[in-house]
Amino acid sequence: MAIRVMLVDDQVLLRTGFRMVLAAQPDMEVVAEAGDGAEAIENLRSTAVDVVLMDVRMPRLDGVEATRRMCAEPDAPKVLILTTFDLDEYAFSGLKAGASGFMLKDVPPAELLAAIRSVHSGDAVVAPSTTRRLLDRFSPMLPSGNSEPQHKDIARLTEREREVMLLVAQGLSNGEIAARLVLSEATVKTHVGRILTKLSLRDRVQVVVLAYETGMVRAGGGSV
Repeated sequence: MAIRVMLVDDQVLLRTGFRMVLAAQPDMEVVAEAGDGAEAIENLRSTAVDVVLMDVRMPRLDGVEATRRMCAEPDAPKVLILTTFDLDEYAFSGLKAGASGFMLKDVPPAELLAAIRSVHSGDAVVAPSTTRRLLDRFSPMLPSGNSEPQHKDIARLTEREREVMLLVAQGLSNGEIAARLVLSEATVKTHVGRILTKLSLRDRVQVVVLAYETGMVRAGGGSV
């Protein structure tokens, strides 16, 4: 079955552009569009959606609150936040609200399509290089990293798991982490899975959020 996508953006021109790109894909179908978060939530009551491409700053109901409400529902669609550099703090809030990842609005079509497929398959943080750039921009608003992490379960991580977690938080892919630590990608994937289980996290996005909130990673991408 085709991936059912809803486009949520108050700029009609942007929605039109995204719709044209998606319509050319045999495995994707735009099943709904909305000009704000409230309309998007209303659409979900009558339309089955797999992935939502969510703008952030919109009238009536912004993308962050819309994401929070969507992700709180059973059988919620995956949400992919679309942002620009000047809206980084909103992107971070969107991830905390339950989004599975974020991309820049000027993302090349091929990367956008790959992101939609990745999010639909259950992956997250689909563009590590974008993650690093965005985190560098809004990390000053987060803890400075001068104190020890306070999450109650971080102490359960092994030294290697903590090392992997820090690299995930800095936006490295499994392949990049494997090269950095001289491990196989399969081993890195196993470590990431154990981190998610021990910390009761849903995906890599939540690893990034937790690492920055607890101060494990400093503003600018360094670790404590």
